[in-house]
This record gives sequence, structure tokens and C-alpha cells, in this order.
Amino acid sequence: MSTAQQDLGIENTNIRTASGVSLDDQQKTLVGVVLDLFAGRPSLKKLQTWDDEGTFEDPITKAVGRKQFEPQWYGLATAFSEIERLHHEVTDGGNPIGLDLKTRYVVKGIGKEQTIDSKVLIYFDKVTGKITKVEDKWDGKLPDSSFQNVSIEQLFNPWWWFHYAEGWVWYTWSLTWDTRWWQAFRKINAVTVPHLVGVPKNEEEDANKGL
Repeated sequence: MSTAQQDLGIENTNIRTASGVSLDDQQKTLVGVVLDLFAGRPSLKKLQTWDDEGTFEDPITKAVGRKQFEPQWYGLATAFSEIERLHHEVTDGGNPIGLDLKTRYVVKGIGKEQTIDSKVLIYFDKVTGKITKVEDKWDGKLPDSSFQNVSIEQLFNPWWWFHYAEGWVWYTWSLTWDTRWWQAFRKINAVTVPHLVGVPKNEEEDANKGL
């Protein structure tokens, strides 16, 4: 384990790579951070490896900037009662770093279990060493990046996490996720989650969350 990994408290340090793929210490640190985040193990220190204007994107959200992407990671433990990584392998040691990921999730409250196969791309700034974007492509796919303008005041729902879980179920059952309605859902998710998920203000609060 490198000094940087120790300082950040990275838990996933045994990184598997495909044949012929190698990572330098900086890349290993970033992959370890991303694996921890997908496992529902965020921390303020780990998220400092992200650029303030970084982006996280998957089929149900596109979160731009620290105020949007941090709550997405802290929200995993709120939305899911179980998160189990079944497989991971780094397939590309360039920029972006390519990562195959298979994760099992159980949605809180309704007990819906879903296994997601992802193609994850980790983009980073070679000068600062910080993550600028993470794309989580379920079954290798992401919706088109265009968005329909939606008023959050009109569509804000206090039962968001129920609908958030519904979104996961809808995605797995529907062939119409790459639509204007789905783009709207992704935008609503990105701006709503920060209102419902508290991000620790300091390391003491972070430790008290018990993640």
C-alpha cells in the first residue's frame, strides 16, 4: 500500500488488472478511491481526490460539481441496505482508466436486489492528479448527454428515495431509458439528492457517520 493510499484511508488496495495492464501509483490511488465509493465507503479525504468541477454520470444521474457528486456517493448507504462487489478488473491503464465492475445492490425498504455490470471510465488531470469525471456505463451504455429543462420546484417529491429505487427497477425492466423523460429524471436526481443527503462538514462528522 502506498503512502497516499494510507493517508486517504483507502480500503480497496488489492487492485486486479487484466493481462498486460499496469498502473502507476497515482492511478492505483484513484482506482482504489473509486472502488471504495462504489462500495458505499465515501469519505471527505477520498473525495478530495476529485476536481471541484468533476462529473459523475450513470444512467440515472449526471452530477456536475462537488455539490452534486458528493451527495451521490454518500447517498448509496441511504438507498441500499447491501452493496457487494462481485468482480472488478482494470482493463485499460490510460486516461481514462478502464474498469470492469460487477456489483450487487439491495434497495432499502422494498428489498429489490439487482446486479449491475458496469464499464467504468475514470478521467483524471495529469497535472493535478485529480479525478475530473467518472462514467458508470451499465451494460456498457449511457444515455445521450442532452437534458430537458425541468423545474425542481414543480417536481420535488418528499418520497424521493422510493422513486430513486423505482428508477433502478425501471431501468432494468425498460427499453425506453434513453428518452427525453429519462434525461429529465437524471437531471432531477442530480439536483434533488443534495437536498436529501447530508455531506459531512468536517472529518469529525465524517467519522460519526460510521461509513
